[in-house]
Amino acid sequence: MNAAGTLRRARPGLSGLLVLIALAAALATLVIVAVGGHPPASQAQQVQQIAAGLHCPICKDLSVADSPAPLAQRMRQEITQELRAGESADQIRAGFVAAYGDSVLMSPPRQGVAGAVYYLPLLVLATGVITAFALLRRWLRAPQPDPPGAGMPELSAARRRAVAKAVARLREEEPG
Repeated sequence: MNAAGTLRRARPGLSGLLVLIALAAALATLVIVAVGGHPPASQAQQVQQIAAGLHCPICKDLSVADSPAPLAQRMRQEITQELRAGESADQIRAGFVAAYGDSVLMSPPRQGVAGAVYYLPLLVLATGVITAFALLRRWLRAPQPDPPGAGMPELSAARRRAVAKAVARLREEEPG
């Protein structure tokens, strides 16, 4: 087997390994981004984060954090008071949901049918990774075609001389 045939056979394994490394790096990055959330350092940042997750009941296209409406200002003050009283962000949100309904939330709740918004992308990603892995595994295990002439027996010296004479005769007979 010549060097080109060896290189041709080695390349799919190397590219397959590179694809697996890239997939693993992408998956690790997604996990780090998903898990890496840090709680806000100050109370003002906590108020901002909670208010940013609530729709203003008056101006539906703005969050409580962005709305200039008097009701939004009162809601921000209420968030501040509840944080000072020791309530958690989830308890505060639950209070606003009890008062205004699920429509006060900027993002859908994670339970029920609305929870599909959160879990469907993960399901699609997992399906894609599994499919890519299966296809890559099948591709790497597929038999590689042999280079031309790889399965042919070696010619003896006598046969080589006979072939060389036949080629020379053909060249002499060619009109030139």
